[in-house]
Amino acid sequence: MTAEPDFLNATRSSYDTMAPAYVEFARGELAAKPLERALLSAFAELAAAGGGLPVADVGCGTGRVTAHLHELGLGLDMFGIDLSPRMVAVAREEHPGLRFEEGSMLDLGLPDASLGGLLAWYSTIHVPDEELPRAFGEFHRVLAPGAHVQLGFQVGDELLRFTEAWGMEVSLDFHRRQPERIAELLREAGLEVVSRVWRERETDGPFPERAPQGFVLARRPLAV
Repeated sequence: MTAEPDFLNATRSSYDTMAPAYVEFARGELAAKPLERALLSAFAELAAAGGGLPVADVGCGTGRVTAHLHELGLGLDMFGIDLSPRMVAVAREEHPGLRFEEGSMLDLGLPDASLGGLLAWYSTIHVPDEELPRAFGEFHRVLAPGAHVQLGFQVGDELLRFTEAWGMEVSLDFHRRQPERIAELLREAGLEVVSRVWRERETDGPFPERAPQGFVLARRPLAV
């Protein structure tokens, strides 16, 4: 049996610790970010055209984005997957009508070609560089031909390490990456890049940002 990478245990433990505080911190975030909502709506429309297959929010956290996509009224069969059991418990409590499961993006435990869409919204940021190709390969595996994956992440070249959050001890790495690098790795995993969006950080409002934000949309090629 292959040993679990150390970062998974550290990330899981950190989000288990932060879960009660994080749900209150993130509440209302999407309502304050119209550009992000527009990108999510575009992804939802693409997923809705994919034949009714389930759509996974991988690294769903509190489930707020999972619920937002579900509530767009496009008939998406949305469900969430998260590494942290306490985050999954919070998501189930906050959104009792939706399905949330524990799991890792390195091994999603889903059948091949079973998803009509996959969202990784600021969840690959905790994955080390050497493990990112494995995650993207797993995304390719579970997506149906023609289905899309939407990524959101912070733009940059640095690694940030946090040992404290809201007065609690954590051990979290945040990897900032360039959209061009993300696109390159997606292509290497067999996915077609559809669009890359890069925007400056917002320094005011209720959710100021520390870095520019990047968004890459890709899809699994149609079978030939």
